[in-house]
Amino acid sequence: MTDTMTLACPHCHSLNRLPAARLAEGPSCGRCHQPLFTAHPLVLGVDHFNAHADRSELPLLVDFWAPWCGPCQMMAPHFERAAALLEPQVRLAKVDTQVEPTLGQRYNIRSIPTLVLFRAGREIARQSGAMEANGIVRWTQAALAAAR
Repeated sequence: MTDTMTLACPHCHSLNRLPAARLAEGPSCGRCHQPLFTAHPLVLGVDHFNAHADRSELPLLVDFWAPWCGPCQMMAPHFERAAALLEPQVRLAKVDTQVEPTLGQRYNIRSIPTLVLFRAGREIARQSGAMEANGIVRWTQAALAAAR
Protein backbone atom coordinates (compact mmCIF):
# COMPACT_ATOMS: atom_id res chain seq x y z
CA MET A 1 0.00 0.00 0.00
CA THR A 2 1.38 3.39 -1.02
CA ASP A 3 1.52 6.22 1.51
CA THR A 4 -0.46 9.01 -0.17
CA MET A 5 -1.00 12.60 0.82
CA THR A 6 -3.32 15.44 -0.15
CA LEU A 7 -1.89 18.77 -1.18
CA ALA A 8 -3.37 21.94 -2.63
CA CYS A 9 -2.21 23.30 -5.98
CA PRO A 10 -0.47 26.69 -5.70
CA HIS A 11 -2.18 27.79 -8.95
CA CYS A 12 -5.82 26.62 -8.92
CA HIS A 13 -5.94 25.59 -5.21
CA SER A 14 -7.62 22.26 -6.01
CA LEU A 15 -6.68 19.28 -3.87
CA ASN A 16 -4.46 16.57 -5.31
CA ARG A 17 -3.71 13.10 -3.91
CA LEU A 18 -0.37 11.57 -4.72
CA PRO A 19 2.13 9.16 -3.21
CA ALA A 20 4.36 10.93 -0.71
CA ALA A 21 7.37 9.34 -2.41
CA ARG A 22 6.56 11.34 -5.58
CA LEU A 23 6.87 14.79 -3.97
CA ALA A 24 10.46 15.25 -5.16
CA GLU A 25 9.64 14.15 -8.72
CA GLY A 26 8.08 17.47 -9.79
CA PRO A 27 4.41 16.40 -9.82
CA SER A 28 1.75 18.44 -11.61
CA CYS A 29 -1.80 19.30 -10.64
CA GLY A 30 -4.41 16.88 -11.92
CA ARG A 31 -6.80 19.75 -12.64
CA CYS A 32 -4.76 22.64 -14.12
CA HIS A 33 -1.62 20.61 -15.01
CA GLN A 34 0.68 23.27 -13.50
CA PRO A 35 3.61 22.22 -11.26
CA LEU A 36 2.62 21.54 -7.64
CA PHE A 37 5.93 23.03 -6.50
CA THR A 38 7.39 26.28 -7.80
CA ALA A 39 10.21 26.97 -5.27
CA HIS A 40 8.52 30.33 -4.57
CA PRO A 41 6.14 31.38 -1.80
CA LEU A 42 2.55 31.67 -2.91
CA VAL A 43 0.36 34.62 -2.02
CA LEU A 44 -2.65 33.53 0.01
CA GLY A 45 -5.85 35.34 0.80
CA VAL A 46 -8.88 34.38 2.80
CA ASP A 47 -10.47 32.63 -0.21
CA HIS A 48 -7.79 29.93 -0.53
CA PHE A 49 -6.06 29.93 2.85
CA ASN A 50 -7.98 26.92 4.22
CA ALA A 51 -7.18 24.75 1.18
CA HIS A 52 -3.48 25.06 2.03
CA ALA A 53 -3.54 25.34 5.84
CA ASP A 54 -6.38 22.95 6.75
CA ARG A 55 -7.03 20.52 3.91
CA SER A 56 -3.52 20.04 2.54
CA GLU A 57 -1.36 17.52 4.41
CA LEU A 58 1.83 19.35 3.51
CA PRO A 59 3.13 21.62 6.30
CA LEU A 60 2.55 25.30 5.51
CA LEU A 61 4.87 28.10 6.63
CA VAL A 62 3.15 31.49 6.41
CA ASP A 63 4.86 34.88 6.50
CA PHE A 64 2.35 37.41 7.84
CA TRP A 65 3.66 40.77 6.59
CA ALA A 66 2.70 44.26 5.37
CA PRO A 67 4.16 46.41 2.58
CA TRP A 68 4.91 49.36 4.89
CA CYS A 69 7.00 47.19 7.26
CA GLY A 70 10.77 47.66 6.83
CA PRO A 71 11.79 44.36 8.48
CA CYS A 72 9.20 42.58 6.29
CA GLN A 73 10.80 44.05 3.17
CA MET A 74 14.26 43.03 4.39
CA MET A 75 13.11 39.45 5.07
CA ALA A 76 11.24 39.00 1.76
CA PRO A 77 14.22 37.80 -0.35
CA HIS A 78 15.29 35.46 2.47
CA PHE A 79 11.79 33.95 2.62
CA GLU A 80 11.94 33.51 -1.16
CA ARG A 81 15.25 31.63 -0.86
CA ALA A 82 13.88 29.51 2.00
CA ALA A 83 11.04 28.36 -0.27
CA ALA A 84 13.55 26.86 -2.69
CA LEU A 85 15.34 25.13 0.20
CA LEU A 86 12.26 23.76 2.01
CA GLU A 87 10.10 22.55 -0.89
CA PRO A 88 8.78 19.91 -1.40
CA GLN A 89 8.67 19.08 2.32
CA VAL A 90 7.03 22.41 3.27
CA ARG A 91 4.89 24.89 1.31
CA LEU A 92 5.69 28.58 1.93
CA ALA A 93 3.11 31.34 1.62
CA LYS A 94 2.78 35.04 2.27
CA VAL A 95 -0.26 36.83 3.72
CA ASP A 96 -0.37 40.61 3.38
CA THR A 97 -2.11 41.63 6.61
CA GLN A 98 -3.03 45.00 5.12
CA VAL A 99 -4.95 43.35 2.28
CA GLU A 100 -6.18 40.38 4.36
CA PRO A 101 -6.81 41.77 7.88
CA THR A 102 -9.24 38.96 8.74
CA LEU A 103 -6.43 36.37 8.51
CA GLY A 104 -4.21 38.51 10.72
CA GLN A 105 -7.04 38.77 13.23
CA ARG A 106 -7.92 35.07 13.03
CA TYR A 107 -4.36 34.10 13.96
CA ASN A 108 -3.85 36.92 16.46
CA ILE A 109 -0.93 38.49 14.59
CA ARG A 110 0.31 41.33 16.81
CA SER A 111 3.67 42.09 15.21
CA ILE A 112 5.08 41.63 11.74
CA PRO A 113 6.81 39.88 10.24
CA THR A 114 5.50 36.80 11.99
CA LEU A 115 6.08 33.27 10.72
CA VAL A 116 3.43 30.68 11.58
CA LEU A 117 3.94 27.01 10.81
CA PHE A 118 0.81 24.89 10.26
CA ARG A 119 0.44 21.13 9.97
CA ALA A 120 -2.92 19.43 9.41
CA GLY A 121 -4.82 22.62 10.19
CA ARG A 122 -3.05 23.23 13.51
CA GLU A 123 -0.54 25.92 14.34
CA ILE A 124 2.57 24.12 15.58
CA ALA A 125 5.05 27.02 15.86
CA ARG A 126 5.29 30.81 15.68
CA GLN A 127 8.22 33.20 15.41
CA SER A 128 8.11 37.00 15.21
CA GLY A 129 10.86 39.13 13.73
CA ALA A 130 12.90 39.10 10.54
CA MET A 131 15.14 36.12 9.83
CA GLU A 132 17.66 35.17 7.16
CA ALA A 133 17.02 32.22 4.81
CA ASN A 134 19.18 29.71 6.71
CA GLY A 135 17.55 30.74 9.99
CA ILE A 136 14.09 30.25 8.50
CA VAL A 137 15.07 26.77 7.29
CA ARG A 138 16.64 25.75 10.62
CA TRP A 139 13.70 27.11 12.65
CA THR A 140 11.16 25.33 10.40
CA GLN A 141 12.97 21.99 10.49
CA ALA A 142 13.39 22.18 14.28
CA ALA A 143 9.71 23.06 14.77
CA LEU A 144 8.59 20.16 12.56
CA ALA A 145 10.90 17.74 14.41
CA ALA A 146 9.63 18.93 17.80
CA ALA A 147 6.00 18.53 16.74
CA ARG A 148 6.39 14.87 15.73
